[in-house]
Amino acid sequence: MFIKAAEEKDIAPGGTKAVTLDGHEIVLCSYAGVLYAVERACGHAKARMERGALTGWILTCPLHYAQFDIRTGEALCGPAPKAPASKHPDPHAPALATRGLKTWPVKTEAGFVLVDIA
Repeated sequence: MFIKAAEEKDIAPGGTKAVTLDGHEIVLCSYAGVLYAVERACGHAKARMERGALTGWILTCPLHYAQFDIRTGEALCGPAPKAPASKHPDPHAPALATRGLKTWPVKTEAGFVLVDIA
């Protein structure tokens, strides 16, 4: 069942917008005139993906720079290596393995973005 998520005009070309739909935290992403919906929490350390960079169809996590394909949710690469003497946990620790992002079908209708969260 498709649910109204946002107005199309609220998502700039190449931009993102975070929304919550029926308890699901989602990031709407615009690439080449098509909208995609991916899980909001990074598959590595749960960073907010709308704060990352969207370059084409690749969404980069703002925390450790893991990258994801917004079309499929696939994790393309894991986090960047830990900096020497960092106070942050080692992003390559087994407990922090990177997994892909969940995706949802998206359509537009009458200027609105609709997401099928079923």
